[in-house]
Amino acid sequence: MSTNLRQEKCVACNRDAPRVTNDERRELSSQIPEWEVLEIDNIPRLTRLYEVVDFVTALDLTNRVGAIAEEQAHHPEIVTEWGKVRVTWWTHKIKGLHRNDFVMAARTDVLAAG
Repeated sequence: MSTNLRQEKCVACNRDAPRVTNDERRELSSQIPEWEVLEIDNIPRLTRLYEVVDFVTALDLTNRVGAIAEEQAHHPEIVTEWGKVRVTWWTHKIKGLHRNDFVMAARTDVLAAG
């Protein structure tokens, strides 16, 4: 299923929702090449560091990511510092990666691009 992740919306997810397969992860990752998959506490997570010009800009990006997260009912870990915002997506209920995480990573890239 090759679609533009930036255009998708999150779907409601429960504890038995499917995690992305390795093949799906490779396909979806091609649309968000700046993101990396990290294993933290044995849970794969998508993460990306955005570098911005100052704290005000970092805080603005943080707030915009927070707004789409709330709108989509899918919430990341966000670390905001002077000149940097690290965003990490994973699906807590399934303790892994779902298509929603890739959708939100793509949408985060759109926000960060301006």
